Amino acid sequence: MPDPLQTLEPVTGVGLPALKNEMMLPAVLDPWAGHALYEAANLAKKVPGSKVYLVSLGQKAKLQQVMMTIAQKVSFELVAIDGPASGFTDAHEVAPALAAAIMAIPGIDKSRLLLFGGWESASRGAGATMQILGEILGITDQFEGVDEITVQDDGSFQVLERVEGGKHQVSTCAGTPAVLGWATGNLGEPRNDPQVGMANMRTVMPALQRAKPAKVAAEGVLYGRVELPKQQRNTRIVKDMPADQIAREIIEWISQK
Repeated sequence: MPDPLQTLEPVTGVGLPALKNEMMLPAVLDPWAGHALYEAANLAKKVPGSKVYLVSLGQKAKLQQVMMTIAQKVSFELVAIDGPASGFTDAHEVAPALAAAIMAIPGIDKSRLLLFGGWESASRGAGATMQILGEILGITDQFEGVDEITVQDDGSFQVLERVEGGKHQVSTCAGTPAVLGWATGNLGEPRNDPQVGMANMRTVMPALQRAKPAKVAAEGVLYGRVELPKQQRNTRIVKDMPADQIAREIIEWISQK
């Protein structure tokens, strides 16, 4: 996705909106997806015989740019899909493209699949892609807003899942398959390892060459207007005003919006 630390200015072009100078913007792995990748790699180290596949949708040139950095973090095999990732896509089109790529992985055993992904996204926080993807693959055990997974000796696992009120819900799942939409997790970003990077790049470049185009243009979706949020600031300096009166004025201001 385009680096969210840059100024992402929407423009209306032919058809769907796009980002201004999108091809010039630096690309990064979505932060939410990054947490999912690092958690998956950490779990794979603890469970012998596990393998991590990174299924990513984006423009091939940008995917290559991102892989030059991400490939040094953890071991994985890339499954690339060539398509737009600017944020003006729709979860109902992205999920089927991801599902098709997953099912095309040679030797994939869906009954032993743990599907990790970002609970949200820094480019388009629909919060629905993982759910739709799981439904397409027939995986009904789904957990969203996950911060931790603990695998038991019998193959079951406990999931620490965010709920309202700043609390967590602890769930126990009997085993795979399952969908986990990750929040922040508990792991920091792994250090760069050149040896891991060289091993990953042996498969990354062929994967990019094999990337199939995906049509995720959200046809039928109409955008009335796209623009940057406007800054608004009204300052009034008042001394010695009681707290309850301040609260009433804030409530009145909010109710007018």
